[in-house]
Amino acid sequence: MRTKSVGKKKINIVTLGCSKNVYDSEVLMSQLKANGKEVVHEDKGDIVVINTCGFIDNAKEESINTILDYVDAKNRGEVEQVFVTGCLSERYKPDLIREIPDVDQYFGTRDLPLLLKHLGADYKHELVGERLTTTPRHYAYLKISEGCDRPCSFCAIPLMRGGHVSTPIEKLVSEAQKLAKKGTKELILIAQDLTYYGLDLYKKRALGDLLKELVKVEGVEWIRLHYAFPSGFPEDVLDIIREEPKICNYIDIPLQHINSELLKSMKRGTTHEKTDALLSKFREKVPDMAIRTTLIVGYPGETEERFQELKDWVREQKFDRLGCFTYSHEENTSAHVLEDDVPQEVKEARVEEIMEIQSQISWEKNQERIGKIYKCVFDRKEGNYFIGRTEYDSPDVDNTVLVAADNTYISIGEFANVKITAAEEFDLYGELI
Repeated sequence: MRTKSVGKKKINIVTLGCSKNVYDSEVLMSQLKANGKEVVHEDKGDIVVINTCGFIDNAKEESINTILDYVDAKNRGEVEQVFVTGCLSERYKPDLIREIPDVDQYFGTRDLPLLLKHLGADYKHELVGERLTTTPRHYAYLKISEGCDRPCSFCAIPLMRGGHVSTPIEKLVSEAQKLAKKGTKELILIAQDLTYYGLDLYKKRALGDLLKELVKVEGVEWIRLHYAFPSGFPEDVLDIIREEPKICNYIDIPLQHINSELLKSMKRGTTHEKTDALLSKFREKVPDMAIRTTLIVGYPGETEERFQELKDWVREQKFDRLGCFTYSHEENTSAHVLEDDVPQEVKEARVEEIMEIQSQISWEKNQERIGKIYKCVFDRKEGNYFIGRTEYDSPDVDNTVLVAADNTYISIGEFANVKITAAEEFDLYGELI
């Protein structure tokens, strides 16, 4: 058993879940460092802070298992204190206190000042916009708003994150400038809903206004858009994407399904016809745009016929990037009153069917890239390859470009032109030009 440390205690931040949680952990780490605390990310420490996810069953299970692992480590004397924060803690705090009482303290998503106090630190207002980034230096997430006002029937995010609150443009520009000075070249804009940005502050959808200011930040070469809600999408953004070379020809727009009856039940505010019209507008305005989407299968009422409609639509649309998830029956959401009538094994089989279709689409699209030259940024080296991405690919979720390291050196975080020489379903192979 390790004895308690007498000197300065090291605080280990453990992040689970989505990029919004990564961002929140980075803010926490910056605050702790400014208070003179020694802080690490997912390393060894005397004190552990677990930033949890509570979105769907798999994420909740991972969060709970992580908490239990660190509680066991505490009981063995390997760590001194365990604190839990984030979405799971916000949503299930009373249950967690009852079921896992050995955690020293639980905090919600809006309890940063209180968490800092328990860690012997003060919340420093002058540090707003400062972060200790955990991503590679050359790219960073820029969270432009918090919370969500959408009524989606399957989603518990508003329960955990609250209503939509936009961050003012001037603060985001300042944050982007600070990141650029530290070497960030790619900004990945994130929110629960990019589409809604600005309505609370400026009484209009102001994503386009924000983009016009961010492209002025020196040092930033790529700006990427994640999590744009389809209903009410501000079409002026498409013109800005087309006209501004810094903004990647890429958009992540979670469409979830295509059957109009299911979309109505999901409270998505759109239909099959409206969705197709929006995608046509995207491709008309930005012909070179890579469209990423995510789908949910097994939602209550998804009959074989409705699932077949979804499959046919995926084949028809030929999305550049696509992820698919099984429906999770979440308590306190409006869909929870519906019968969860699709068996789990059927849900999982449907995910496999969708991803098999997408795998073929991705292979065909990648074959078309052979012989073409793309500007790529290189994120890391693995084995005998440098691993990079085109503007059509976001880190960790999309395709990669592999360049053999034999007789070739590429600086991590740098851009280079690559000629594609071979392609698989989700990887491209190339050589420097």
